[in-house]
Amino acid sequence: MNTRPAELLARGPWNLDQVEAQWRDEPFEPPAERVAAADGAIAALRDRGSPSHDGLSARLVDHRERDGRLILELQPVRWALRLVAGDASSSVAALCVIRSADGRWLAGRRARWLSSWAGRWALGAGGAVDVGENPADTLLREAREEWSVAPEHVRAEALVRLPHHLIMFVGMAWLAEGAEVVPDHEHDEYAWWPAEVDDWPADADDALRRMARLLS
Repeated sequence: MNTRPAELLARGPWNLDQVEAQWRDEPFEPPAERVAAADGAIAALRDRGSPSHDGLSARLVDHRERDGRLILELQPVRWALRLVAGDASSSVAALCVIRSADGRWLAGRRARWLSSWAGRWALGAGGAVDVGENPADTLLREAREEWSVAPEHVRAEALVRLPHHLIMFVGMAWLAEGAEVVPDHEHDEYAWWPAEVDDWPADADDALRRMARLLS
């Protein structure tokens, strides 16, 4: 089991227009053994009934902060490489943590056919960054696709490398007073967890609590 801690690569906050994505044309070329592992992982996902499909997403090549801006250098990467145990090839996922106007946290239980955190509770909305997309725009897209909401305010918060080399671009969004959420098919249940992390239910994973405390 990988016991390495997650690594905080950069800490905001940044306004969304302070995040710049620079895309390379050439895609990432993984070693043959990682290609084979990705093939096996995507086949196993399909065997258990997942409608997930392979394709291209984003890989982090480098990042830097300059004049209050976060600059991300990205390149195309095969989506299935994020499924390889122990090494996700620095694939990038965006996580939009969603909060109500009074500070509660939106949590959803992920469907059991999903490739990650299947059957477990997660915060907000998350997913792969599309080729050519700015991860700041991914935050808004995922909130819209997964919960049918347009947040009143969003900011980018952190760039985090997980132990298996998946890069998380984390943002936080606040909804307007009275906003309603509608979960998509990737969630089979949802709840609003209290503003105080110490008051969260037992279903809240320790990793979610650490993330929330970082954002607080």
